[in-house]
Amino acid sequence: MQFPFKLAAGKEFDVLGFGTNAVDHLIVVPEYPQFDSKIHLTNHIRAAGGQIASCTVGLSRLGFKAAYAGRFGSDSEGEFGLQTLADEGVDTRFSERREGARTQIAFILIDERSGERTVIWHRDSKLEYGKDDAPTVAAGLTKILHADAHDPFAVTEMAKTARRSGAIVTIDIDDMSDGAAAMLPLVDVLNSSAEFPQRATGIDDYRAALTELKMRFGSPVVGMTMGERGALVLADGVFIESPSFAVPGGCKDTTGAGDAFRVGLIYGILGGAEIEESLKYANAVAALKCRQLGARTALPNENELLSFLAR
Repeated sequence: MQFPFKLAAGKEFDVLGFGTNAVDHLIVVPEYPQFDSKIHLTNHIRAAGGQIASCTVGLSRLGFKAAYAGRFGSDSEGEFGLQTLADEGVDTRFSERREGARTQIAFILIDERSGERTVIWHRDSKLEYGKDDAPTVAAGLTKILHADAHDPFAVTEMAKTARRSGAIVTIDIDDMSDGAAAMLPLVDVLNSSAEFPQRATGIDDYRAALTELKMRFGSPVVGMTMGERGALVLADGVFIESPSFAVPGGCKDTTGAGDAFRVGLIYGILGGAEIEESLKYANAVAALKCRQLGARTALPNENELLSFLAR
């Protein structure tokens, strides 16, 4: 099945990411610790993350022109996070460092047995965007605007500009924050976590919840990631299920797996693939990401992705 929209031509960027970046401190433990206990860690690293910044890195590795618009703190973590994007070839001209702000950080506990993670994070309020300070100029330069819902009023303004310029809008959403209800009708591809449809609609059944989301907000494509169960998408009245892939060598870390899924999905959209094929790309990128610690460490290049699928 084809996606029910066409990409604009003649844009400077293939994708513009607008949303969170972070610096992650990943800590591997033999098992998740019990309350009021002590446990030895077996590995730890500092790595750049954040769901939207990581997505732009993934798409840059796959050969697309990616840009990131977001805010970093004036601390050393901000310098580190911004440099990691530049090193990956992501255009950062619409990013900024906020004086006196601290870059978003996360401490992530990873269970060595399964690679599953628990995230403890904080985002400084000084990093937030409001309706009137969204970098809307950037939204007119791209084929796809990919955003999260942390600053929904700003995303709404970005999405309005993007759609006026012929871009499509994709969203990564976990919760119905204030302003999300006004933002979501501007979204072409609503892709969420497994928990979001039930939270947003109060409906436990996945398919019924996705149907309600589509009726309520009108997005042409609505879907959800389901971890090891793959993904489920509703488009043109048809449900499409796509199974996950086994992680080569075993799962080391699920941090950023959902972000990686969206990398593969957007890769398919940009390449003109059908929905079913795009979902295969999405699940494959997510599996390859889980090979190593960190949200971006093992994101594949195009040769790695296509070779993996060929096998």
